Amino acid sequence: MMRRLVFMFLVVAMLPWHAMAAGRDTYTVIVSLDGLRWDYLDTYDVPFLNQLSREGVKAVMQPSFPSKTFPNHYTLATGLVPDHHGIISNTFWDRERGVEFSLGNKDTRSKGYYYGGDPVWLTAKRQGVPTAAVFWVGSDVAIQGDHPTYWRDYQTEQIDFPSRVDEIIKLLSMPEKKRPHLVMAYFEEPDRSGHDFGPVHRQTRRALEYLDSLLSLMWTRIQMLPIGSQVNLIITGDHGMTSVDPKRFVNINDYLPQRWVERACNDYPTLIYASKPEYIDSIYNALQGVDHIRAWKRGELPAYLNYGTNSNMGDVVVLPDVGWLFAYKPSKKQRGSHGFDHTAADMQVGFRAVGPDFKVGYEKPDRFRNVCIYPLLCHLLGVTPSPNDGSLDEVIDMLR
Repeated sequence: MMRRLVFMFLVVAMLPWHAMAAGRDTYTVIVSLDGLRWDYLDTYDVPFLNQLSREGVKAVMQPSFPSKTFPNHYTLATGLVPDHHGIISNTFWDRERGVEFSLGNKDTRSKGYYYGGDPVWLTAKRQGVPTAAVFWVGSDVAIQGDHPTYWRDYQTEQIDFPSRVDEIIKLLSMPEKKRPHLVMAYFEEPDRSGHDFGPVHRQTRRALEYLDSLLSLMWTRIQMLPIGSQVNLIITGDHGMTSVDPKRFVNINDYLPQRWVERACNDYPTLIYASKPEYIDSIYNALQGVDHIRAWKRGELPAYLNYGTNSNMGDVVVLPDVGWLFAYKPSKKQRGSHGFDHTAADMQVGFRAVGPDFKVGYEKPDRFRNVCIYPLLCHLLGVTPSPNDGSLDEVIDMLR
């Protein structure tokens, strides 16, 4: 009898960690609401998301720097900060190839070599777990030559929000052997309204309240499925949103002669590429002491930003104060924006989670880093994570 117990102990001890994790009898749906500022959920009328606070987990998540859409969605998928996975901004200069990577450039954004790391849909798929994505950033790109088991092309297959919910239900209704255990879905709101009208505006409120009702219907439909009780639901986002004004503007031309600058990717932050190496110090020195901005040379940014060493980084990185813009001209259309210091209050992200693997009525006392979503998803799926910058220990308190 004793030998049998010892043998059983050794067998369990030799199992990979994921065999004792949440297991593969559960399913996880993670929904990203672009621009889901953390306090929207306490300010606007969102009864469903408030319900999730009572029935599951409520938390605040800190984005990675820069607090932009492409970099942070891919961070959520890989557990790597943008400086490490390569999507360092929505727009940047590819030094080796001499081209600009941009969200608006269908050619460059579709090249798999820009997307480093191991997105969770590939981590799981490689270990025998089917995965699906409904427009998640990077999922329509052939990363490592592969895609999720099921995916849609964001550039050619745009469908409205209710149809995306239908797609999620369809995926979870597939035969068991084909059914994805991970579904990652993306919605452009409330980011679009936040940009157009600002974070504190009735249109932004309406956008979020519509999403709340839509997600409530989605969750009801999920619960009606035969596997409803086995589904974990995570609702979060990529970054927050703050108010901006054309008057809060620092003009590049006031400080930098055009001959010094080869190009400036004027986003948050602004990446400045010098026309000649000898101008790098000139650019840096000219920007020291300028009100409402901070400027650093490539490789010399503060450690807490985890940014500035990637090979495609600008020679000088300029970060404006929250709510300010450093560019060639102010934006007269936008009333809200993001990309600022990722530790700023307005950049923080709302997080709700419910399901068999999450605690009930638990409010996480401290914010957590979004790089921890990747190891969390791997744990829920029962797969071994690839190297990443996150930590399961940072979010383990949310689990039963």
